[in-house]
Amino acid sequence: MSSRITKAVSNLHILQSSVKWHHMEHSATSLWDTYSGLISNQAMILALNSSFVDPVLQFETQLKIINSSFKMAFAVTNLDEVREIRMNEDDEDDIESLYRTILNLFEDTLLILVSKDVYKLQILKEMVVWMNEDNSYMQEEAMVVISRVLSFAARKVKGSASVNAPCLGVLAAELSLLCSHSDPSITQQAFVGMYHLLCIAKCQSEGTAKSKNKKYDKPENHCIQPSSSGTEFLPKNLQKDKSKIAQSVGKTLLPPLLTDFVWSLLMKLSVPDQTIASEAATILTLTLECNAHKVTMVSKIVDTIYKQLCGDDSPILREAMLRVITLLTRTSPKKVIFQLMDYPVPADDILILMWYAAGAESSVVPHVLKTILLILKGKPREMEKITERKHFSLNATNMMPVAASQALCTLLPLGPYKKAVAQFFPQLLMALMLQLFYSSNLRLMTEDRPFYARDALRVLLNCSGLQEVDTALNRKNCWNQFSQVLFHHHGVYLVAKTLSEYKFPQFPETLHYLYKLAVEGPRRSEDSVITITFLTELLNNFFKDPFPEKFLVLFRNWVNDPDPAVCKLSLQKIASMAPVINEANGGIRSMAIHHFGQLLMDMSQYTWMLNDVVNAGLVPLILFLEDTEERVVKACKYTLEICASELKWSTLYFLKDEYYNFELVVLNICNNFLISHQKYITDLISETLGFLESSRRYLKRGSVILLGYLAKLGGHLLLRDEIDVMIEAIDRVIRDEDPVIRELAEITNKIFLEIAHKLTTSTIKQSFQRLFNFIYLKKLKLLYNYNLTKNLTGSPMGIKEIRSDKEAIISDHYEDGLVKNEGFPSALEHSSEEK
Repeated sequence: MSSRITKAVSNLHILQSSVKWHHMEHSATSLWDTYSGLISNQAMILALNSSFVDPVLQFETQLKIINSSFKMAFAVTNLDEVREIRMNEDDEDDIESLYRTILNLFEDTLLILVSKDVYKLQILKEMVVWMNEDNSYMQEEAMVVISRVLSFAARKVKGSASVNAPCLGVLAAELSLLCSHSDPSITQQAFVGMYHLLCIAKCQSEGTAKSKNKKYDKPENHCIQPSSSGTEFLPKNLQKDKSKIAQSVGKTLLPPLLTDFVWSLLMKLSVPDQTIASEAATILTLTLECNAHKVTMVSKIVDTIYKQLCGDDSPILREAMLRVITLLTRTSPKKVIFQLMDYPVPADDILILMWYAAGAESSVVPHVLKTILLILKGKPREMEKITERKHFSLNATNMMPVAASQALCTLLPLGPYKKAVAQFFPQLLMALMLQLFYSSNLRLMTEDRPFYARDALRVLLNCSGLQEVDTALNRKNCWNQFSQVLFHHHGVYLVAKTLSEYKFPQFPETLHYLYKLAVEGPRRSEDSVITITFLTELLNNFFKDPFPEKFLVLFRNWVNDPDPAVCKLSLQKIASMAPVINEANGGIRSMAIHHFGQLLMDMSQYTWMLNDVVNAGLVPLILFLEDTEERVVKACKYTLEICASELKWSTLYFLKDEYYNFELVVLNICNNFLISHQKYITDLISETLGFLESSRRYLKRGSVILLGYLAKLGGHLLLRDEIDVMIEAIDRVIRDEDPVIRELAEITNKIFLEIAHKLTTSTIKQSFQRLFNFIYLKKLKLLYNYNLTKNLTGSPMGIKEIRSDKEAIISDHYEDGLVKNEGFPSALEHSSEEK
């Protein structure tokens, strides 16, 4: 073949050939014209090959000339038809020789080009395209030329350090289809050509591996694994099992070339010829079964499949392309899912089919859910770059999180997802709670948009065995109101509360995940609000005793959060800790109360919310002053002193050990509430009523006393039905077995009845009465004379003496109305009427 190349470039050879067949110019005109044209074209191609023309322009020009030569060489009549031309018998051998020379001339031209630059094997790819465009070309002869040129190229590159042949992927795709051609002669040449192509690809892969080793390995460690002989590529082996073509191509081609191979076959799926489309689908599937991990440009392939399916409803096309999606998701789930979420919302039927295909295999379901969770971290219509993704959303409005919510609605009910969803329940739950918040804002601008985040949350509950929770939330009209922005925070509370009420089994992992979120910190401030709201409600319902220390630390840190909403929620939780303190352990009670005091000091700068926080935790602080354990009492006194200091109350002298008296402390605190804190009275009454059912006597005694003072202080704020509830509650305490509690309860009941007597059923009159009582306020006096046995002489409050009969005369400090009686008749005697 090399001697033929030498002859082809010899001007003498061209001249001799022209003279030899010149006499046939009239007897075989078509052959002579073809030969003359090829000679002329070859001269131009070789001239360009030796010029300094830009390589790209040079190749494009040569390709145009070769296209012209191809049409001349392979469009002539075949040899049998040439022999039938009437001519002298002596010319028959010359005609056959001229015919062979034409084909050799075309082949020689290609060999010359490839011998100088293997890159120009790309011409062979174009030849196959030209063949397929017109069946009138002599395809067998063209395939012979292609296989010979590939054979020459395979010998040329053997042992080369680098092989620049970017066309191998596309050419391999064309040859793989020709291996199933109906003409056995063409099939044979295609197998031969595929063998030589794979040998070239093998050299290319080995050369790439060598260059990488030289770049990264130390010289002493440099070692190349011995390569296989290539016998697996032999035509006889490939012909035994056509699946070996796909396996060999997938194993041998470099990733970019394998991508070209896959891409070319993908395009063949939509050709009109169903035989070719079916064959392409088979080879494509076989290739991706084992080598999908080598395919690059996955996102582009997925996008192309979507566009193809939208424009062609062929069953073969649909089945094959959806199978490609499934196989690509095995090895590149993130790339596939990200692309599938990057289309307009709501998704159409084609896209939903592709979602199904992506999650068709149970092994990829966890990866699909992880990717969806990653997308759900985003905020709709917020431009942000997710680190795991190398490019921004194609959609400038970034509706991928909304698409991900819709995808969950579609996928979670499927069998494989129902099994996997338990693993991701906490993450999905919180991600959708956040998306509910984001989506509720979006609905202000797009009223017609489906509420996929809400729907996905309902699907999640139903797929997780929490159908009763979904039903309960529906009864509370929670789902319908979630679209209202102002309802959302309350909706989060309702979801958490209802999950707790039904003791959802996923609680441990959910709490662990919430703690992890809280420690790591949220992506946005609004995320903190949702997280704290949800976490707080779970803690309220599941941790009556004891409250975990590590969560106390979290709430303490949140007190100093720059977001006022986060700070307020944290403080509200801290304020509510006292009622849920462990009842079997005084150490935990004292620790929690002490923590509360420290946190009040930490948040002293937030004066605008200090009242709310203190008042929310005040009742237990007062009642636990009578605790049987000294450390709890000390913690309450410590925290109440901080309250007095921060809220500018008059000093609580009766908190000091030498002057301590429970009723005087209650009286002092209530009088401090008289002017500036009346709005909290009804809340304090409601909370105190809860302690009437306590099994601890000191809490029941203290709550009876506190209720009496609060009722005296805020009676004008109560409605008739509210006082009726209070009377009913205290009536049960009057029957208590403890005589002291009974006597205290009778006094409180009398106070309630007096308030009820003054109340009117007229709403207008009640409103007027409230206003009148608000204008004419008087401080309270002692109501119970409970436990006044300590020596109060020397009290800073000005108590001057203690009488022998335990009657006390309060000094001038009380003459201004704080206490207006002359003494204390007996320990439990009710004092005279308030003036």
